[in-house]
Amino acid sequence: MSTKDFIEKDYYKVLGVPKDATEAEIKKAYRKLARENHPDANAGDPKAEERFKDASEAYDVLGDPKRRKEYDEARTLFGNGGGFRPGGGPGGPGGAGTFNFDLSDLFGGQGGGGGAGQPGGFGGGLGDVFGGLFNRGGAGTRTQPRRGQDIESEVTLSFTEAVDGATVPLRMSSSAACKECAGTGDKNGTPRVCPTCVGTGQVSRGTGGGFSLTDPCVDCKGRGLIAQDPCEVCKGSGRATSSRTMQVRIPAGVTDGQRIRLRGKGAPGERGGPGGDLYVVVHVDKHPVFGRKGDNLTVTVPVTFPEAALGGEVKVPTLGGPPVTLKVPPGTPSGRTMRARGKGAVRKDGTRGDLLVTVEVAVPKNLDDKAKDSLESYRDATAGEDPRAALFKAAKGD
Repeated sequence: MSTKDFIEKDYYKVLGVPKDATEAEIKKAYRKLARENHPDANAGDPKAEERFKDASEAYDVLGDPKRRKEYDEARTLFGNGGGFRPGGGPGGPGGAGTFNFDLSDLFGGQGGGGGAGQPGGFGGGLGDVFGGLFNRGGAGTRTQPRRGQDIESEVTLSFTEAVDGATVPLRMSSSAACKECAGTGDKNGTPRVCPTCVGTGQVSRGTGGGFSLTDPCVDCKGRGLIAQDPCEVCKGSGRATSSRTMQVRIPAGVTDGQRIRLRGKGAPGERGGPGGDLYVVVHVDKHPVFGRKGDNLTVTVPVTFPEAALGGEVKVPTLGGPPVTLKVPPGTPSGRTMRARGKGAVRKDGTRGDLLVTVEVAVPKNLDDKAKDSLESYRDATAGEDPRAALFKAAKGD
């Protein structure tokens, strides 16, 4: 903010009080405006945020007796801002009593000669008049919005929920605007602009070689505001721990250990700033029947020896759907995997992977006499075959 803008602004009008208002009246007016227009209570309303900034700027001057005196003297010197018109000497466009000078002579630090009715250069005198009033960082008194913090949480899903997707309740604790003080940090809702960072929430420090680094202000902890009478709940920080339950949609096809980012669902921002992000780490319970391999589901299905040797049709369960029938070719060995298309997990594009079916020849533990006789007859019939002959040949390197 330039010195010219500072002089021309009518802070009494901003707060809606007369020029002879008492300190108590000024404080009351500011408190009312601050509560009505605080960004944390008017998220997404840029006009309310601007009114809050203007009110804070006005109170920063009028709420300080010394600065208020300097401000009143400055506006009196220039006709309460109304006669501050360059080129308007007596009888000129500015009317009687206005000044005729180049603004660069006044604010550029040079004491050039004046026009008609204008004395010579101001020299360094104006710096003495306005020093205490304007050496506070200017536009920095306008506090900036702050993004909310990111939050990380965990959720455990059943195998089926992970495959199909689910909406789950998630209880979270995060920092939010203190309800007791409406996020101002002040018991009466009248925080002051931090004199150290002049409301920016940041301070610069030189590193040598003409470079500087910006760090959060340690006095206001990056808020840009300092409570005059700290709120007992948030201890003047303007933030308090808030618990809330949110319904979170977990997309279909998530895997165990996957980290999902939900933009803007973290801790609320300050002064109209955007919310942080919510990161959800997903844990998936195991299924007693099905497994997972990428977008495909897996299942092991036992078959009898006759089914594997002679071939046949077997029914296979699917996850959450009716069973499918697969044909087992004659001579199918134990461990062979077949594919049921479209019966797997949901992909990102909405299609489904496959169900990978591995057959396993089941060996009966108990046989009756008839079954034993049949197997002995089969053994005698195939006595000349050695299923391990190729294994030993390969072991010898033949």
